[in-house]
Amino acid sequence: MASAVKLSAEEVPMSTLPQYASPVNYEMVLAGNFGEPRPNHFHGGVDIKTGGVEGKPIFSIGGGYVSMVTVGMFGFGNAVYVHHPEGYTSVYCHLKRFTPQIAALVRKQQYARHSAEGEFHFRPFELPVALGQFIAVSGNTGASTAPHLHLEIHDTKTWRMLDPLDFIGHQLVDGQPPQGHALMVYPQPGEGVFAGGSIQQSIGLSSHELPRHYSAWGKVGFGLWANDYMEATYNHYGIRRMQLFVDDREVFSSDVSGIPVKQNMQVNAWGDYDHYLRSHVWYMKAFAEPGITLPILKTDEHRGYVYFNEERPYHLCFVLTDYKGNQSRYGFTVEGKPSKLNTQPLFSKLQMLRHDRLNNVQMPGLQLIVRPMMIGKNTPYQPKVKRQPGHYSDAYQLTERSFQLFDYQAMAIRVNRTDVEDPSKLYVVCHWGADKYMGGRYEDGWVWAHARELGATYELDYDDQPPTIHFMGMGTWRGESFLRVALTDSKSGLLRYEATIDGQFVLLEPLPKSNTLECRLRHSSVKPTGRQHTFSLTAEDQRHNRSTFTTQITY
Repeated sequence: MASAVKLSAEEVPMSTLPQYASPVNYEMVLAGNFGEPRPNHFHGGVDIKTGGVEGKPIFSIGGGYVSMVTVGMFGFGNAVYVHHPEGYTSVYCHLKRFTPQIAALVRKQQYARHSAEGEFHFRPFELPVALGQFIAVSGNTGASTAPHLHLEIHDTKTWRMLDPLDFIGHQLVDGQPPQGHALMVYPQPGEGVFAGGSIQQSIGLSSHELPRHYSAWGKVGFGLWANDYMEATYNHYGIRRMQLFVDDREVFSSDVSGIPVKQNMQVNAWGDYDHYLRSHVWYMKAFAEPGITLPILKTDEHRGYVYFNEERPYHLCFVLTDYKGNQSRYGFTVEGKPSKLNTQPLFSKLQMLRHDRLNNVQMPGLQLIVRPMMIGKNTPYQPKVKRQPGHYSDAYQLTERSFQLFDYQAMAIRVNRTDVEDPSKLYVVCHWGADKYMGGRYEDGWVWAHARELGATYELDYDDQPPTIHFMGMGTWRGESFLRVALTDSKSGLLRYEATIDGQFVLLEPLPKSNTLECRLRHSSVKPTGRQHTFSLTAEDQRHNRSTFTTQITY
């Protein structure tokens, strides 16, 4: 048995991991588990249900201290990070609010840095916490579509994402085994056939032992669509451990227990991303493509591919195991049957990105530099150029459908026009859903930025318009006075903003799921006297256009 990839850190046996407490004071039920495949990332923690409402108390799962709080970062909304002396950090996300002690220290740093959003770090003696200590109230902030608690656990030293169930899973009730739904078969182009064909095909799992025998020859990969389940809810979950055996010999295994953050995007290469885009169903491959370095995957010397090169029956079996040890098996037989292989090159007329070398993609007016090991395997692409006379640049697309690189790579687009008044206002825009600002460093007639989604369309745009500020007025809620403003930028997007009252900084906090900012006046240095004060807000966008709004308020 050989490993296809080397582990980036020593695996810690589960028996030596600390057993932490639940972060909630009711029966813990999961809406999602660790490592579930999602577009462009593995789910980095567990989602704990809060009954569909906000305002549930959240407790530290272990002793330690609050090492950091983030506001408006990483899609987490409001989040608390607790450093534990055992070498782990627990992260509590999408919170509605912090406890008063934490909130006070966060606000102190926000005023010192003149920013409501960011990372706010604390020393061990500032915010110590005990096992089970109340630290926050659950919410729906950040990239959350419904109220819940997203809990992550990281190795503090390496920041590797770890499965929280290895620490708190002993408190879950789960007697349900995983279920396999269908196989996907991947005959390798020019090297293998299955059931007489050379294209990938799916086979429904109607039973735990498929009665039909199939035929194959040459190099073939297999994948599986499967989910895990628990008694307490109808939600489905990702598979913790998957194994593929051929004639009782393990050729592939995955154990989704710990994922390096930098390898998060490799989920698209381990999973069948193209099929997911068509069906929203993930097939996870029981083989490792050459560009994959995920330490959670182990294979034989063939990287999990099965070589059918003898005229005999091959007995294959998938074994699925969840965190609690519940297990399912799915067996099937494949007859080795000599077949003619299609050795004609499939991509003779297409350009190719190589997984193992530096790729310098050049088109008229575009450069894209892709470093080695940024894709799972050698991949063809067909670039398209949309000529746009009179525009700042032509528009470019590298692939017809979504194709994500493992990390952002350098891209440059040439400026078409000679009448650009201020080249520093140029930037690269990505048309993919909502338009995205990708950067803009002007140099010798080119604008440099970065790109990751090759299916998107890229072009240059120009932004010399400042952000728009709309004063929404003042109000009172439960005896507390506040003022609100709406802040928008339709081009490159907001970079920063700062507000003052009578020249003194005041904190503007974003309201969830909106472009509205709110200042709670009791937190400011202004005292309620019923007199007039000058409120001023300055906003700056990514191209350094600035706007300032000033008005008189009575407080």
